[in-house]
Parts: sequence; structure tokens; C-alpha cells
Amino acid sequence: MTGILPSYVEGEWWTPAATVSQDPASGTEVRDASTGEVVARVSTDGLDLAGALEYGRTVGQESLGRLSFHQRAVLLKKLALALTARKSELYEVSARTGATRTDSWVDIDGGIGVLFSYSSKGRRELPDGQIYVDGPVEPLSKDGSFLGRHVYSRLPGVAVQINAFNFPVWGSLEKFAPAFLAGVPTVVKPATPTGYLAEAFVRILVESDLLPAGSLQLISGSVSDLFDHLRLGDIVGFTGSASTAESLRAHSAVQTGGVRFTAETDSINASVLGTDATAGTPEFDAYVRQLVTEMTSKAGQKCTAIRRAIVPAVSADAVVEAVRARIADKVVLGDPRAEGTTMGPLASPAQRDEVLRQVGRLTDAGGRIVVGTMDAPDVLHDDGSTAPAPDGAFVSPMLLRFDDSAADAVHTVEAFGPVASMLTYDTTAEAGGLVARGGGSLVTSIATHDPVQAMELAARIAPFNGRMLLLDRDDARSSTGHGSPLPNLVHGGPGRAGGGEELGGMRAVLHHMQRTALQGSPEMLTALTGQWHAGAAANSDGRHPFRKPLTELRIGDQVVSASRKVTLDDIETFAHFTGDTFYAHMDEDAAAANPFFPGRVAHGYLLVSWAAGLFVDPEPGPVLANYGLENLRFLTPVSPGDTIRVELTAKQITPRETDEYGEVRWDAVIRNQDEETVATYDVLTLVSKE
Repeated sequence: MTGILPSYVEGEWWTPAATVSQDPASGTEVRDASTGEVVARVSTDGLDLAGALEYGRTVGQESLGRLSFHQRAVLLKKLALALTARKSELYEVSARTGATRTDSWVDIDGGIGVLFSYSSKGRRELPDGQIYVDGPVEPLSKDGSFLGRHVYSRLPGVAVQINAFNFPVWGSLEKFAPAFLAGVPTVVKPATPTGYLAEAFVRILVESDLLPAGSLQLISGSVSDLFDHLRLGDIVGFTGSASTAESLRAHSAVQTGGVRFTAETDSINASVLGTDATAGTPEFDAYVRQLVTEMTSKAGQKCTAIRRAIVPAVSADAVVEAVRARIADKVVLGDPRAEGTTMGPLASPAQRDEVLRQVGRLTDAGGRIVVGTMDAPDVLHDDGSTAPAPDGAFVSPMLLRFDDSAADAVHTVEAFGPVASMLTYDTTAEAGGLVARGGGSLVTSIATHDPVQAMELAARIAPFNGRMLLLDRDDARSSTGHGSPLPNLVHGGPGRAGGGEELGGMRAVLHHMQRTALQGSPEMLTALTGQWHAGAAANSDGRHPFRKPLTELRIGDQVVSASRKVTLDDIETFAHFTGDTFYAHMDEDAAAANPFFPGRVAHGYLLVSWAAGLFVDPEPGPVLANYGLENLRFLTPVSPGDTIRVELTAKQITPRETDEYGEVRWDAVIRNQDEETVATYDVLTLVSKE
């Protein structure tokens, strides 16, 4: 792979004209991180960026627009399985980036896991349609004829993803999955040093023949004028340095053109050792293990890595010695293809030189290297020998110690490699202040078994972090770790961290959609949202809705029950049978003294149970199971002698794409003899399609 790395645009693989592609001097050389051998050349000379974007806005939008949320979710799973079947190829390529097998697992399997996760969440949490309804109905008139509802609809443009070099697979897929689920086409622009690994996974997806046309494009190389071609409806997801993010954010397309811009940038993340976590405690040991892991995983090239180890002054020497011992015992620096290597090189010689330069800035500012060295290390080679690797991008793990914890550099300078700085504190308030000095971080971890200290620290530092990990003896073994973002939790952070929220479950999907307030009649909102609203037409055709499979059931199908009278004997029987002898049901004087009740009243759960008996059709049929009840509210008390009846209306119908049944949400309303609403709730059932 020493030719020009191809891009995938407008439905085909593209390389520059033959005169450029065949010129060994053309393009930017990308080298093996361990050996310095040329892996590929990268050039986008002559690539029609505007055409690629327009292809996504037209062909990609059209192909994804034909699919529902559930259909896209099913495709995400199939894409994950396609990558899983060929991930050994990706591991082989990944080794050239400097990633050990463990590093590659985090990047490759982690990325595939994001696809699986969003596939599952999409089928569980989204309707089988294209509109996402957000929040409850907002009544806008006394008679219920005018309502408000918030909905999300997909953006009409493309999602441009500018990714960092450190996670070429996971970093791309964590952005692609929620965009795809939202129905927005993606254009991936990987970082040049590891772009050949991104090309490898995109090639697998293309060859799977699963991608809807235009849903994924890849640009291998520079995109200098890309922002000039963006417009309202497009969205940019950026991962990289804070300085680059600010320069991109300043472009007129973002400032005045309506292009959405989200950023996840480098941050000076911290890890705080609690005052109770002294040497010999499980928390101390977990803290040291985590610190060394974050220093050496991906050779420290993680936006979430620990850059500031904030420890009690009395524990500082013990932490230094424990870190030194663990690195000596656990870390073997070498070529990832060499048996026994646990930490590989940085992604490129340029990254190596930049890390050493930043370490120099830290030492000039007062940092002392107490573990490791800036000297070129001996490394393990793939032939089993140990020797220097002058053409490799190797750097030893380094821990610096600052006597002055307030030194500006330690809170602003990031050596994006296997480097951390240790600061000391005396009080919890001081520790919280040091965390805040980072100016906004992706993550801070706290190692303590003291809930009081954890609460005080969390209150002080939560506004400065996108995520916090509370590490103690109870979760040390099960914790996913300081540096591991998860698809179902927010990944991002304020201030220097970029202010974005990548991942975060449905939050990430909704980033690619527009929230709009709809105002209209119940009939109109029912038509637009696919959910029945009280006041819209209901269908009571004489055939019980429970007799209808999904192919025949329609929104608004309704059954209105007969009435049933509530007696004092009923209330007492239910009370003694269930053991619920709360005074409001059993003591007339005490109930009457309660401001909410006129006297003894029926149990709410008695009424709900009776309602089920009133609306149910008992014979076997399309309804397979009742699997839940949501949003239950008791509004009017029911006294002995009152009667109740129930209206049950098909509110939302969600077929499951891969099953022979779907979910039906029913609107249930219990009313009394005076037409007052006694209770409202949603009944959830599973119903066969045929």
C-alpha cells in the first residue's frame, strides 16, 4: 500500500489523475509508526469536494429518507456484523499505526460496539417512523382543540466528520452511527497519519453492499476549502485540537451560514486521589492502576487520558513509587507486532517530536520528571531483539511532578502522549480548584471511598466536566475506566473540551435533527406525529381492537367499556386481599380529614385492575402480552357508590422490523359517572403482525 490512498466519493473509489498517482513524489507520505516504512501517500488533488457534498445531500438523503428509524437500526447491526467478520484485517493494518492488540481492540471492537449499541437503542427507543416526538402534549386551549407538541426531524444536509488520528475506527463510527440512525448522510475526513486504517474499514462496509447509496463517503486527504461549500442543513462534527476547532468555528459558514458545529477537543483531564485513599487501600491501588493505564494505553494518545494526577501532599511520594514500580513491572515498549509488547509508539515521528516539545515546556515551567526519561528508548522489535528504533515514534512513559500546583503550564499545556503531571493538594476545596483550572475537561475521576468527600468534590467540579468517574473498591473491577467513553453516556465537555456532546445515547442522534414546535388541532397533530391525541377522531366500529393484528389495527381504534359500580365491600375485599389497608380506604373519619379525599375512597390500583377487566377481550388473538404501564396519574377520587368506565384508544403502533410482532401503546382514560377523569395512563402491549 504505497500508492495514493483512495477516497470513496459519489459512489466510487477515487484517486488523483494518473500523472499524480504514479508520481512517487506526489502527496504526503504516511509511514509505519514503528519502522518508518512508507505505508501510503495521501492526496486529494483534483477532488470535487462540492460534488461530494451535493451527492450526499441528494442521493444520500433520498436513500436514507426511504428508511424508518428501525430499518436504519437493523442496517447498523448488519454493518457491525460485516466489520466483525473481517476485523482481523483491520487488526493487521492497525498495528502499523503503533497500536498494540489491546489498543486495536479499543479502537476496532469499540467502534463496532458503537454500531451494535445504536442499533439496539434505535429499535428500543425510537418509533418505526421518521419523526421523533419529544415530551408530553402541551394544552394550548381550554377546550382541547388547540395543542402543542415538540418533534425532531432529520437535517436535510450532510454530516461532515473531521476525525483525529488516535482512533481512526472508533472515532469515525461513534459519529457515523447516530448520524446514520437520524437519517443524515456522512462524509468522513480521517486524520492523515492513520487514514489508511479508516480507508480499510470503509472499504469493508462498501464491499458488504449494505450501505444505502450516498450514506457514507470518505475523503482521504486535505479538505482546505471544504467549509466554503457547506450550507444551512449541514453539520460538522470535529475531533482534534482546541486551536483547530476555534479556527474552524470562526468560518462564516458556522458564524452566519447556519452550519452546525460540534467539537470534542483536547482537554487537560484530571484524576483526584481522595485523602482517605492512602497507600494500601483498594482505592489507592485502583488509582495507580488507572493512572498507568491512561498513560500507556494508545501510548497516551487519548483525548480522555489523565494529564493531571491530583493527589494529597502526604501521599505524593507513595504515588510516585507505585507508578514507577507498576510501569517497570507491566510496561514493555516496542513494535506492536512483537510478542510481549504492551505499549507501542506514537502515531508518527511528528507526533513524537511534538510530545517531547510539550514535555520541554512543562519542565521549563517547573515540572520535574520523576518517572521515565525524554531520551530515545530501547524498544522490543518484531524479531525479539531490544534496541533503539531511530525511525520509530517511540517515547517512554513519563510522570512529572510539580512543586507549584498553581503553575499555569500544567493546567494549559498538553503533551498528547504517555505523559502525566502530578500536583498536590491539602484540602478538598483546593483539589476542586485545581480541577477547574483546566478550563473544561472531558472527564475527571475521583478515587475515594468517602461519600462526603466525593459529594463535595463532585459539586465543585461537575460544571467543568462532561463526565465524572467515581472509583472505589466496590466498582474498581467492573469500571470501564477513566478513559472509556460509552455510547449511552455523554462524551464531550465544556470550555477547552469543545462544548460538544458526542455520543450520549439519543442525544447524539438528536444532534443531527431539528427540534420544532408544532401547534395545531388534535386531528392535525395526530396525522403529523403518528400518535393519537385526545380530541382527534376515534374509530369504534364494533370490532374490538384486540381482535385486530397490526396489519389491520389503526391509530384511533377505540373501545369504550360498560360501567361498573364501586361498593364499600369491593374496597374492603381488595384491601384485605392485597394487604393495602391504608387509612384512606378503611377509616371514614381519617379519610375525611385528609385534604384530598371526601371520605373513604377506592384504591387506585383497584380501579386500574377493574379497568383491565372492562376493556380486555379475553380470547386468544393478535394481542400476545401486556408488557407495561406508563404515565399513570390518579386525578379524581372514587367513593363507594360511584361508577367507572374506561376508554382505550390505539395511540401509537410500532412494528418491530425483525420480529413477527410489534408494540402498541394504548391511551387509557378512566371516567366516573359525572364524566370526570379519574385516571389516565398508557397501556403497552405486544401484538402480532398477522
